[in-house]
Amino acid sequence: MKEGIHPNYQPTKIVCACGNVIETGSVRPDIRVEICSGCHPFFTGKQKLIDTAGRIERFRKKYEKFQTAGK
Repeated sequence: MKEGIHPNYQPTKIVCACGNVIETGSVRPDIRVEICSGCHPFFTGKQKLIDTAGRIERFRKKYEKFQTAGK
């Protein structure tokens, strides 16, 4: 590797708004994030399920008249 062209890679801490701290390496000294794997709903199991079937039915009902008018 050439000298003097690479950034300074150093140990750093990633701090989440929930208080979770992750130690890793980066070119930035400290990193602050709003959400992490410790508090994200997908990873904690508190994920809300969206009723996609209801959305699809509402869409079809709303645009049903355009489908029948074109035939």
